[in-house]
Amino acid sequence: MASAEPIDNRLFVLILQHPQEKKEALATAAPTCALLSHARLVVGLSWPNLSRALGRPVDPRRWAVLYLGSVRPASLGDHREVLGLDRRGEPVADQEAMLRGLDGVVVLDGTWKEAKTLWWRNPWLLKLRRLVLNPRHKSRYARIRREPRREALSTLEAVALLLKHLDGGPEIEARLLRALDRLIAEARPSRQLEEGRVSI
Repeated sequence: MASAEPIDNRLFVLILQHPQEKKEALATAAPTCALLSHARLVVGLSWPNLSRALGRPVDPRRWAVLYLGSVRPASLGDHREVLGLDRRGEPVADQEAMLRGLDGVVVLDGTWKEAKTLWWRNPWLLKLRRLVLNPRHKSRYARIRREPRREALSTLEAVALLLKHLDGGPEIEARLLRALDRLIAEARPSRQLEEGRVSI
């Protein structure tokens, strides 16, 4: 699914994938990394720190993590699609400062339960800035794989939304979502067959 010309994203994307998710035929983490010039996918349950997970020294103060705590963005009364949170799970007063100067973002890849396992097994994630998504649209991916809540997106969609607001604008999101639409189109016939909705 790699594009002939990878997207030249500035903000580095590190995807931590739960080992069980690697076995999922409809996983989007690998295609996401294939589409981006600056991205890395690592599979496992825990790493001692961000630098070890990434494979090079970095300043964790300049990184954020896509947070998946109990907060529901729509309930915060803020309509921005990407929100920075403080340690109490409340939106920070100066959103621009929170989002400015980031070198990279960590995204946890897996089911809701698997992503929570990654969160709790890697306490160094607590040192990173916290971001949550507040998407205006339902997940396209929900057409082929069930999402647990409205704001839940596939990894590819989440990265597309993050990069739209933090790196380069809507053209990056559009390219990533076109790739997702192709993936969905390819997956739907076999998915329908598995669920008994297609006869041959």
